[in-house]
Amino acid sequence: MLTKRKKTATIKEAAVHDKDTGSPEVQVAVLSKRIDELTQHLKKHLKDKHSRRGLLQMVADRRTHLKYLETKDKKRYAALLKKVGLKK
Repeated sequence: MLTKRKKTATIKEAAVHDKDTGSPEVQVAVLSKRIDELTQHLKKHLKDKHSRRGLLQMVADRRTHLKYLETKDKKRYAALLKKVGLKK
């Protein structure tokens, strides 16, 4: 589970401005952290099908945010992929 401290640090890293919590960059960064942690959980607990379903929903949500950002601003999209560590 993503702790409040980790989430706050992730938001500060990806934020566009000081009070930013809802931009696509922040949402993708937080989702990526949650996806990484849940992936580690599922490596230990192979039969946890409910968490796997949640993981798939988060991946789809992240993909939606990335697609939106790609259509809106390609420079921000490319910068976000480098910052978060995703390949495209």
